[in-house]
Amino acid sequence: MQRLRSVAAGLACALACVFAAEARPLTARDLAMLDRVSDPQVSPDGRYVAYSVRSTDWANNRGAGSVWMLDRRSPGLGPRMLAVSDKIATHPRWSPDGRHLYFLSARTGVQQVWRTDADGAVATQITNLPVNVASYRLSPDGRTLIAALNVFPDCDTLACTKARIEARRTGQVSAAAFDSLPAVIWDDWRAGERTQLFALRLDGDGVAAQEPIRLFRDFDAEAPDRPFGDDADYAVTGREVIFSALEPGSAWGVDSQRYRLFSAPLDGSAPPRALPLDPAGSYAKPTLSPDGKRLAFLQAKAGRWDVHARVMVRDLATGAVREANPGLDRSAEAIRWSGDGRTLYAAMPDLGRTRLYAIDPAARTARALTRDGTVTAFAAAADRLVVVRDDLARPGQLYELGSAGETPLTGHNGAALRGVELSRAEQFSFAGWNGGTVYGWVVPPHGHQPGRKYPVAFLIHGGPHGSFGDAWSYRWNPQVWAGMGFAVVMIDFHGSAGYGEAFANAVVNHWGDRPLEDLQKGWAAALARYAYLDGERACALGGSYGGYMVAWIAGVWNAPWKCLVNHAGILDTRSMALTTDIPGFSEYQTSGLPWEQPEAYARFNPLDRVGAWRTPMLVIHGGRDFRVPLGQGLAAFTAAQRKGVPSKLVYYPDENHWVLKPQNSVEWYRQVEDWMRRWLPAPAGAPTGR
Repeated sequence: MQRLRSVAAGLACALACVFAAEARPLTARDLAMLDRVSDPQVSPDGRYVAYSVRSTDWANNRGAGSVWMLDRRSPGLGPRMLAVSDKIATHPRWSPDGRHLYFLSARTGVQQVWRTDADGAVATQITNLPVNVASYRLSPDGRTLIAALNVFPDCDTLACTKARIEARRTGQVSAAAFDSLPAVIWDDWRAGERTQLFALRLDGDGVAAQEPIRLFRDFDAEAPDRPFGDDADYAVTGREVIFSALEPGSAWGVDSQRYRLFSAPLDGSAPPRALPLDPAGSYAKPTLSPDGKRLAFLQAKAGRWDVHARVMVRDLATGAVREANPGLDRSAEAIRWSGDGRTLYAAMPDLGRTRLYAIDPAARTARALTRDGTVTAFAAAADRLVVVRDDLARPGQLYELGSAGETPLTGHNGAALRGVELSRAEQFSFAGWNGGTVYGWVVPPHGHQPGRKYPVAFLIHGGPHGSFGDAWSYRWNPQVWAGMGFAVVMIDFHGSAGYGEAFANAVVNHWGDRPLEDLQKGWAAALARYAYLDGERACALGGSYGGYMVAWIAGVWNAPWKCLVNHAGILDTRSMALTTDIPGFSEYQTSGLPWEQPEAYARFNPLDRVGAWRTPMLVIHGGRDFRVPLGQGLAAFTAAQRKGVPSKLVYYPDENHWVLKPQNSVEWYRQVEDWMRRWLPAPAGAPTGR
């Protein structure tokens, strides 16, 4: 026990170095170089915790994944990186008997499934396919591996898919033809491929030796869904795989965008069939109980995942379905069963944080297990529960939750953050639209002193069903602005996640008024409460929906702002509805299509308010952004230029809706800081706050 306390104290000390004496501010380069902890996996007996760490390969301008291991029976040993991570390794998964640890690696040039053990010294190749394995799962008996592969559905073999991809890459004709939506997904042209599930039988040595069995026979659908689908979108029983997919042949309208749960036999003897669930629902994240008798999943209304997803449980023998906890007005993002199958753990945004809840599906009750910060991942097995949690003042680390409370397991980035001081954020509330309680956060600048006023970065989140809360971010991180010498204000306006279904739905058909009122009242409340905020030196910044709001503010509320930053923002709501890769989104948010509801689109269209623009605007956009296409950013920059408004366009040809490459990320912050310093000079005779 004394040794355990010593290790915990050492890990706490490693984290506490953030607040060391002679501290310096966090920089964008610091942020880009931090290790990112994710994807914990507890061995079936609870002894080991495997997890992923993404480090930064600055020279090659990319991230590099590795697999780490903790032995909970020998906590004094601390975490160690497995030797099989000499090549990039990701997605660790335990075999059902706990003898083997599987993982993904492209060590032979194509990403395949490999296997090692708890020592992690030797890598054994399990699959040898001509195409990349995107994700995978093992059957409960460990004899079948389910792999998600990106294939052409009309190809009979994987070799056919590989040949077609190679022909497209090297051929002289580059045209692609489409006869249905979607033509693009996130940052890629769809071009005929589908992500589909295949079964591979494992031989006595646990190696897949034969051609995979196609499970989507006569079934034109995609699962897991791109771009963010993974193995949480399918579950494997002893005889079948249960997965979430958009119903084949469904129309593209928002009310038709329903994801069904389907089951397919592992031997490929029959095409997938839909589970008999309420046809008005949309379903995701099927999760099998440890005894294989119950299936938990998320249920939402068609096209409305960002608003409210409920946790449901289906008895696989009787088909009976009921909500696990009908009294909790929060939307679940991820679910897992406890090792004994008595509890469902669910991550849910709640009042500016993402908490982990323990749901008792028998009693239909729930209780929060975490209070502060944001749970980004979690895993459970035997009697062990492990989470990755971060907050506004520290990047993610592993913690074990138990009856004695919370035990820190890792101290990654201790050396990288030694001597770095991170500002202490504070949450506040005020009466927003319709008198409702709205929450916000303030982050003081690094080294701020009483009596001084500091310029302000007013950050506006995207979504609109997102949140800027008590969470660490590797893209929009308030601590970087604090390190630059700016104070930060963030408001979770009506529409934000974590405040209930009615609060989230309040933004529908009201993009430009209710959230704007919250932003205005939140800005006034912050200025009244925090004397160090300089309301005369402030810049408003936002991305995606936040970028839309920046363009809207430029026409209807530009008085407080000396500058604006519009990243991947929407300028014209009408063209956006028809050019985004998710056209049903605009249809839902505006209750129809542009030709059906022209007045609704015009009501809050920033393009129609450009005549009032006068605040300097920095526009940033990625060339591979199909969520908010590049034309929106070009139009915003052109409009500002034609109006004679000081403006600048920063274009990233190799980035999508997000700026992900490490060197591009640092450059993004440099461009933003330069723009803000240009328009937020210190008043004569006053300290700069730097």
